[in-house]
Amino acid sequence: MNTLEIKKLIISSLNSDADCAGISRKLEEEGVSYNFSKNFGDRILNKLFSAGVSINREVEFVKYMNFAFYRVALTGVAAIVILLISIFLMQGSLSLNSFLGLSDNYDESIVCLLTGN
Repeated sequence: MNTLEIKKLIISSLNSDADCAGISRKLEEEGVSYNFSKNFGDRILNKLFSAGVSINREVEFVKYMNFAFYRVALTGVAAIVILLISIFLMQGSLSLNSFLGLSDNYDESIVCLLTGN
C-alpha cells in the first residue's frame, strides 16, 4: 500500500459513517501501526492545559492593563479640566490667552520668539 492509499484511508476515517475498525484493520494489515509511548495521552493533555493557562494569563494581563489605563486616563483628564477651570477663573475670561495661561504682558514676547523677529 503506498502513501496515497494510506492517506485516503485516514481521511475517509474522519467521515461520520465510516467503519473506523475496518480502516484501522486495513492499515494494520499493511504494516502501518501507531504505537505511542507510555503516558503519551497524559503528556498531550498537560501540554494542552498549560497552553490554555498561559493564554488565559495573557488575557487577564491585557484586561487589567486596560482597566489601569482607563483609571489613569480619566484621572488625568479630570486634572486637566480642573486646571483649565482654575486658569479661566484667574484670568477672568474665556479667551485664547486665558486658555494658554498667558496674560497681556507676554503676548508680544511669545510672538517675537515664535517668528524670530
